[in-house]
Order: sequence, then C-alpha cells, then structure tokens
Amino acid sequence: RCCALPYVFKMDTTPESYLDLFPLDAIVYLTPDSENVLEDIDPDKVYVLGGLVDESIHKQLTLRRAREQSLRTARLPIREYMVKAPNSRNYHSETLAINQVFDVLSTYYETRSWPAALRAGVSSGKGYVLPDTAEQ
Repeated sequence: RCCALPYVFKMDTTPESYLDLFPLDAIVYLTPDSENVLEDIDPDKVYVLGGLVDESIHKQLTLRRAREQSLRTARLPIREYMVKAPNSRNYHSETLAINQVFDVLSTYYETRSWPAALRAGVSSGKGYVLPDTAEQ
C-alpha cells in the first residue's frame, strides 16, 4: 500500500515550535473535540495533528491547547460521513492515532473523497463505519 501513493512526504524535525515557524493564521490544529469540521485541505495551511491523547484521561486536552495558543481548530468529518456501528461494548470514538489521521489526510489529498479517506484511516474498532458497510 505504501508504494501505491505517488507522493513523497518529507519530514524535518526541529527543536523550534510550529508557533515560531508558521504564522498563526496559517495553522489549523486538528483535534477530535473541535466544533469545526475539516471540509477540505488548503495547501496554504499548516495542519497540526493534535497528538496521541488517551481519550478517557485527557478529554479535550488538544482543544484546550489550541485555544490557549489562539489557533484555528478542525476535526475530521467522521460524524458527517460515517455511522455508529452496533457493537457489544457500545463503543464509538472519533479519537484516532497520529498515523490514522495521516492516512485519512493523505488519502483525502490524493482522492478528494472523504469516504475513501475515512475508509483508509478509521478502523472498524473505533465503532464507526461508512453507511454502505453498516449492515455487514
């Protein structure tokens, strides 16, 4: 699957904060607790992935951090494109690991399809499925 993507993603590390590297109005902090839905990816924006957060212990930590830094926030459109799948634990979570968020964003950038992107990054273990797979 990795080799099918025609894109190469370059990653640099730096001790500097993203707040020092980019203008505040260019940063969009992605957090599952945002009230704003990410509708499209703007190539002029910098998307910060909120990080690995234990959803039960640190609820809304990433949203609070973004607000403290006066950053725009957004969440992936999981509720808009997916449905809650019935499961024995009644478990449903929109909190994803960094690699899952990256898979969603890179697939969306490639396909411009939220259903395809969410299928690529949101595992059924999260309790959400696309409507066409809800009965399966």
